[in-house]
Amino acid sequence: MASDGVTAKAAPKGALGLFDRGLLLGILFICLSGIVFPVMNGFAKMLGAEYSTLQVSWARAFGHFVFILAAFLPRQGLAVLRTKRPMIQFGRALMLYISNLCFFFAIVFIPIADAAAISMTAPLVVALLAWPMLGERTNAARLVALAIGFSGVLLVIRPGTDLFHWASLFVVASSVCYGMYQLLTRKVAGIDSPETSAIYAPIIGAIGMLLVMPFVWRTPATLLDLGMFMGLGVLGAAGHYFVARALTYAPANLVSPFQYFQLFASVIVGYLFFAALPDAATWIGAGIIMVSGLYIGWTQTRVAK
Repeated sequence: MASDGVTAKAAPKGALGLFDRGLLLGILFICLSGIVFPVMNGFAKMLGAEYSTLQVSWARAFGHFVFILAAFLPRQGLAVLRTKRPMIQFGRALMLYISNLCFFFAIVFIPIADAAAISMTAPLVVALLAWPMLGERTNAARLVALAIGFSGVLLVIRPGTDLFHWASLFVVASSVCYGMYQLLTRKVAGIDSPETSAIYAPIIGAIGMLLVMPFVWRTPATLLDLGMFMGLGVLGAAGHYFVARALTYAPANLVSPFQYFQLFASVIVGYLFFAALPDAATWIGAGIIMVSGLYIGWTQTRVAK
């Protein structure tokens, strides 16, 4: 998950070297995000069986929006809403909402762990589209890594076999949209403040979809359902906050690999909530995707240095 354009600060160097307090806190917060996001997805999967995916996605965006407003408005006032790039901000908000909508729709039909494995391709999408969108040139080694990573996706999805489920394609679409969201976040990062970008991120899903809610709304039938609807926004906002906090304690290149912890947490949530475990092919495909993503991240770090 993205950090809404929050800029990483260099971790303080202490007597413990690489394992100083800043790095450990960064790893802790990134792992916390890897826990709350799968729990949020578990709630979305359970709610999606009874309620419209549009309503579930709106609840996640609206709760996130309220949380962010409560955090920033008292300190910065309405000035935090001023943006120098409104079209980019609304574009990234649209990509984020479509990404969440596609993902929540897909996990109604496929296991959370499988969806999490496919969604790990978002960094590969960023690497693939960074050239046409940001002018960041790539090289042959990265292109090979991209091809290998997407072969891992095919191993998880297994098109043409009896194990293929069409809903997997919605997770692919979700990853593409999320990659676009990250790229647009990078385009606006040096122009608008991180707080402004954080507020605009959920605005399409929270405000724009209010026009649709009267046609799909269904009042939560139980207190448990109501609690899960409320939990979607809280957990989503908390996950983004944990990512942002992680990047204030440690450089992105050191904490980013720990985002893959989300895959293992998704396996645990899938087992605890739905008694579902991924098969061997899914594990192998997920491993291929992770190795490809880590290699691309490593090469980008070398270029940056």
